[in-house]
Amino acid sequence: MNGETNNNGAAIRGLENIAAGETSISFVDGANGLLMYRGHEIRDLAQNASFAEAVHLLWYGKLPGCSQLESFRARLVSEMRLPSQVLQLIELAPPSAHPMDILRTAVSSLSLFDPDRGEFGHEANERKQVRILAQTITAIAAIHRIRGGLPVLSADPQSSVGENFLYMLRGRTTAPDEKTAFELLLLLHLEHGFNASTFAVRVTASTLSDMHAAVASGLGALKGRLHGGANERVLMLFDEVEHPGEVEAYIDGMLNQGRRIMGFGHRVYKVEDPRARLLREWSERLCSRANLQHLNDIATHVEQIVLARKGIYPNVDFYSALVQHALGIPRDLFTAVFAGARTAGWLAHIVEQYVDNRLIRPLSQYVGLWHQQVLPIEQRSEDS
Repeated sequence: MNGETNNNGAAIRGLENIAAGETSISFVDGANGLLMYRGHEIRDLAQNASFAEAVHLLWYGKLPGCSQLESFRARLVSEMRLPSQVLQLIELAPPSAHPMDILRTAVSSLSLFDPDRGEFGHEANERKQVRILAQTITAIAAIHRIRGGLPVLSADPQSSVGENFLYMLRGRTTAPDEKTAFELLLLLHLEHGFNASTFAVRVTASTLSDMHAAVASGLGALKGRLHGGANERVLMLFDEVEHPGEVEAYIDGMLNQGRRIMGFGHRVYKVEDPRARLLREWSERLCSRANLQHLNDIATHVEQIVLARKGIYPNVDFYSALVQHALGIPRDLFTAVFAGARTAGWLAHIVEQYVDNRLIRPLSQYVGLWHQQVLPIEQRSEDS
């Protein structure tokens, strides 16, 4: 019988607890709430490194020194521009199109204009890494600006990657605490093991397809509401609950109806998601700053009640939604912002897959019919 099975001979649904490959990029310990990027614990990185520093760590295996960081930052920012044809493509998208659909199309189209198109050498791939990350971030901002009838903005050569991302989205100067919070948000979404989108990226890369195609695969997987798309749905709770006193009845009602509370629970973490813990503080600070303290109060009550009722902790989506909302980012752009950060992680995985590649081709367990006879067409049933 084909396929990966458990001890009872049944196929393992969703490849749960199956190690599908080796990586030195990140480590996730769900039982102990531990996340590490190349051996660096996420809390330590969050307190002492910027997004660009963490990207450098994933791509080159070490944190940069001062001159290395400045050179790397400058390279990324210098590539934050899009071909005019890609901007025109974004402009042609219907107003109802979801930003993730436009982004996936834009990233795919960028391959047509990449100067290293068709090249797979180490140096060409390294140049494409920088270009794809920078252009993906720029495309997200451009999608938002164009659909709002606003001018597309250019990056500031002197600013950080995160600060430019937020500026190109919102079109206004970024306050120091906003910059710190947004850089943290990006850093925490950068990488997370063999999640669904990263695995999709590695499957595509394992065929020796190009980087743009692999990233487009990741974008398609990330969009799903059981993956990156969950953060957009978190705010639905805050649409329906107006003040903390309504939380208990609302949550009990959802649980009695068997409805899922978005932003809670995780496929891997059995304890508190360390990323949620780090964003909780910034949710409180930014909500207070934006006169949205009532939302953070509701969030605190929701967390307490869900934990008491079900023993389930919030995941990164819960507080990242509030942080982005407090920063003035539209909710249908939440997943795209997630994608802007995760693209850097995907690119690290693409290179790792290329270096020691074997086509990813799992078996399946067949559960269909056997040895069916092909009847003449006039004898076949017309029943649907």
